[in-house]
Amino acid sequence: MKRGLGWFNVTSLVLGFAFLYIPILLLIIYSFNASRLVTVWAGFSTQWYWALLENEQLLDAAWVTLRLAFATALVATVLGTMAALALVRYGRFRGRTLFSGMIYAPLVMPEVITGLSMLLLFVALNFDRGFFTVLLAHITFSMCFVAVVVQSRLVTFDQTLEEAALDLGCPPFKTFFSITLPLILPAVISGFMLAFTLSLDDLVIASFTTGPGATPLPMRIYSQVRLGVTPEINAISTILVAIVTVAVIAASLITKRAERIRQEEERAAMR
Repeated sequence: MKRGLGWFNVTSLVLGFAFLYIPILLLIIYSFNASRLVTVWAGFSTQWYWALLENEQLLDAAWVTLRLAFATALVATVLGTMAALALVRYGRFRGRTLFSGMIYAPLVMPEVITGLSMLLLFVALNFDRGFFTVLLAHITFSMCFVAVVVQSRLVTFDQTLEEAALDLGCPPFKTFFSITLPLILPAVISGFMLAFTLSLDDLVIASFTTGPGATPLPMRIYSQVRLGVTPEINAISTILVAIVTVAVIAASLITKRAERIRQEEERAAMR
């Protein structure tokens, strides 16, 4: 029975990964198709990647998306880390239940509701929709994911290290940047990459909060796909997949290196 159960799990895993990744693999393969018909293979070619250099609409949308994702990840990481510190370190302060509810609500709230509520807020405040409004909307829901990731690391954090530094005369501000931040850095980097990828592929919330001159790449791709898939879309999508893959690998390597350095420092301190 155990052997049969093992084969069932393996088969389910293979089918699940195939369902997720075969479409992405086909997209990458057909981005090198020489034919303009995306479903007919006519030989290997990189012409559609060169054609992207002449497609100003996709290039402008890609530049907006990259700037938006980086700014979102940077601000969301700072705010999410601060929120995680407040939830873990300050115990039962007044308004903690409301504060934690506001942190966790965007995690379970449908993106349509989030986008619509942000739209109504900007209309009520008479904000002109554009890059800044999309940035605020992305920061709002991305920082919640960062807070959860960093909070999970702070829960298992050994606070005696901070107390030892404070007892030796180290100021609280310097203690955080010298002791706390290096130890929770893997979680902070993970939160940064999570916020980056969430902003990079967001379509629903951006469609409610964007305006003229600030069309992200997912919206541009969606608007063109409705008229038919073109080889240029396959090419730009492949580039996005490559960027996310490289970012995830880099974040994983940095996290492992930081974790290894932390373990070496802890062993050295124990000696």
